Amino acid sequence: MRNILGIVAVLLMTGIAIAAARAADKMPAPTPDDKVLGQAGAPITIFEYASLTCPHCAAFEKDTFPKLRADWIDTGKAKLIFRDYPLDKFAMAAAQIARCAPEDRYFSFIESFFDSRVSWATADDPVGALKGIARLGGMNSAAVDKCLADEKLQHQLAAGEFEARDDYGVDSTPTFFIIGANGGNKIVGEQPYDDFVKALTAASPKS
Repeated sequence: MRNILGIVAVLLMTGIAIAAARAADKMPAPTPDDKVLGQAGAPITIFEYASLTCPHCAAFEKDTFPKLRADWIDTGKAKLIFRDYPLDKFAMAAAQIARCAPEDRYFSFIESFFDSRVSWATADDPVGALKGIARLGGMNSAAVDKCLADEKLQHQLAAGEFEARDDYGVDSTPTFFIIGANGGNKIVGEQPYDDFVKALTAASPKS
């Protein structure tokens, strides 16, 4: 697999709790290319910036996200927009494969890659291991190879990472922005569910 220029490979995992977004940072806004989980008209938007090789991101997916989804996303109170912030070339490869998956399987691929992160990310051939997972999701090896050779997709993902860093102050994963009618909050790191509830409640429309 060709090297991908410009991928930030620094892991800066911190335990910072909820913090208001820095005044110098903008807040992200939805785009047509976003992958959205939940109802389009939900009043709160959760932006998640994550790397598929990030252990803290995988821990959030396992320990916190199921309750967040059940209480806020499945009930129509919030929607989640997942944005890739690949920390290395294998995270980039996994992000590309998920993007090339059938539209209705995108979040299933993300979940599978997080669930099996240790096995594929530490394999002798991580890309080969990713191909095995993709095959279970309905993508054959030729489809994965074509996807990984898509330079336009590589550049799109890299550009999204640079935008997150330069415009929104994202410098570690996971980083979340919770935005609603009452403004937004930034959560950095793998924080407990109660911290998300505080930010979500603060962003909720007032009755």
